[in-house]
Amino acid sequence: MKKIFLFFAAVFLLFACDPITEEIKNGGNITADELKAMSSVTVDLADNGQNGNVITCTTSAAVNAKWNIGGKEFVGNYATKKMKLGEHNVTLTGLCADGTIVTAEFPVTCSVITDPLQRFYIYGEPGSGQEPFSPGAWDAAAMRFSDNEGKHLPFLSDEVYWGFKTLIFDLSDVSDDCAGRIMNGWWSARYDGDTDVHWTNGLWELPLTEAIAKDCARGNGGSGKDLDIMVTSGSMTVNAIYYEE
Repeated sequence: MKKIFLFFAAVFLLFACDPITEEIKNGGNITADELKAMSSVTVDLADNGQNGNVITCTTSAAVNAKWNIGGKEFVGNYATKKMKLGEHNVTLTGLCADGTIVTAEFPVTCSVITDPLQRFYIYGEPGSGQEPFSPGAWDAAAMRFSDNEGKHLPFLSDEVYWGFKTLIFDLSDVSDDCAGRIMNGWWSARYDGDTDVHWTNGLWELPLTEAIAKDCARGNGGSGKDLDIMVTSGSMTVNAIYYEE
């Protein structure tokens, strides 16, 4: 009975990361080599034959399958994702019927843009009238994603939280000592390993995690505590915040 319980607990953990699932089989036990042999990861091709930026993943293995593509997880036999240019490592995790977990790695290089990423603005969309701002040190409201308890940023939707989007911050005028913490608006948890983040000019990416969604989303099991990025030293200017898909 204990083994059966642990197996179903493992299945639950495998599927909890993404609300979108497919009907998939779990009919046997396979090795990591067999998992890789029964799976494929491809990219679309540009007219000149170079690798495009859309990664497509499939597996025929009769196991519960989870793909990790660029930090985003997909449960099911099939997954696809538009990517930035560069080298990427796709990971396939399979859960066998006896609870054994096997993994396979697929290195992929995306060389040219065949399907441009679409930008979705949280703040600072051109023409919106939302101006760059400089959050003050220890001002927890300055970058709290809350319509009623923040100063600049709106609530993040459940689609953003539970979609585990990667937030991209466009930063400038960053002082050498600029640092801060990633936490929630209730000061009850940090998501930076209890070590302040140090910012520099340019783009800073923050992948939203299951822990963040559980604490900060307002629906679908979230506690509604609001994501909060708080400067603790130095200064910077936030020009825009968005995610790309």
